[in-house]
Amino acid sequence: MINFIIKKTLILQIELKRKSMYKKANLLGFTHPDVVNFSQELDTLLNKYSKIV
Repeated sequence: MINFIIKKTLILQIELKRKSMYKKANLLGFTHPDVVNFSQELDTLLNKYSKIV
């Protein structure tokens, strides 16, 4: 049950981070440092998710 909650929480975080990243990218460009940081944070979340699946 706890694993299910962790997965759902990570999926939600991933979706929110991805949406935020795309919004920033549209405003600032895909190579802007803020967008790159969001991308790295998204990668971290995706790596965490892949470890528990």
